[in-house]
Amino acid sequence: MVSITTTATEKVQDFITEHSADAQAGLRVAVLPGGCSGFQYGLNIEDTPEDDDEILDVQGIKVFIDPFSAQYLEGVEIDYVSSMMGQGFTFRNPNASGGCGCGSSFTV
Repeated sequence: MVSITTTATEKVQDFITEHSADAQAGLRVAVLPGGCSGFQYGLNIEDTPEDDDEILDVQGIKVFIDPFSAQYLEGVEIDYVSSMMGQGFTFRNPNASGGCGCGSSFTV
């Protein structure tokens, strides 16, 4: 469903180590209403999943996805890039039909 590049995996593991001592901790990947184009992505480190979450193991990282978000995340690749313009997580979504200029929101 969701893939995470090696570079992004390393960053997520660093964040989990920094922010949680819980062995159940993982990365929440969410799609939220909002942004210029209608939907935006959300990433959080959380100690435990919610009861209705889908829990994936992606390169050794627990990924928590709620039912609403799951329908928009099929085939998404999460990467971490660093350039002169800044650094951060990026999303490649084959299902997105458009996006905004800043790259933080999308339409389906």
